[in-house]
Amino acid sequence: MSAAEIGEISLLTLRVAALATLLALAPAVSLGYLLARRAFPGRSLVQALIAMPMVLPPVAVGLGLLLLLGPQGPLGGLLHDAGVRIVFTEWAAALAAAIVGFPLFVRASEQSFESVDRLYPELARTLGDTPLRAFFRVTLPLARRGILYGALLCFTRGLGEFGATALVAGIIPGSTETLSLGIWSRVQIGDDNAALVLCGVSFALALASMWAAESWLGPKK
Repeated sequence: MSAAEIGEISLLTLRVAALATLLALAPAVSLGYLLARRAFPGRSLVQALIAMPMVLPPVAVGLGLLLLLGPQGPLGGLLHDAGVRIVFTEWAAALAAAIVGFPLFVRASEQSFESVDRLYPELARTLGDTPLRAFFRVTLPLARRGILYGALLCFTRGLGEFGATALVAGIIPGSTETLSLGIWSRVQIGDDNAALVLCGVSFALALASMWAAESWLGPKK
């Protein structure tokens, strides 16, 4: 395996993980805030549903996405008519990674918002801020460490996603072949040396990401 091929697979993996984190960002932060600040009927059911991608087999998540986004699927059919194809593309890999990492992002955001004293945004509102402005000026900055930690967890989870990605994105060299898929495909063809090299790169990227998360954003002592 050439250095250029390793670099291409590594860059694709980083790009997919970054796209996955961006896709999860707004809904994860919104749900985290809702769960931390609002009591409503069925809250525990919502939390359970959010956690499902963590406990379901990843291939089940991938199959669900494939049925939804495929040309014959309810959403995929509409996209196909509009000339948009998601399955077996880099975007499909990113979407699969986003869904699998989503529960981690939501949980970190929820805990972060719970740690923010409710008095601070209320004081901002007494000084003339609207609820939305108080959120962006007070609550969100105070919760930023936990949210960034959740984003890094989601990113790191995306680096190693395999099962869902394999089904909905396939293993297409130069297009959807991430590190985890590259490891699998090379083991299948008996190229163990290349698989070990990709394992090493995957380990290094995951370690660097988690080290950054713990060093920059972990609890201060």
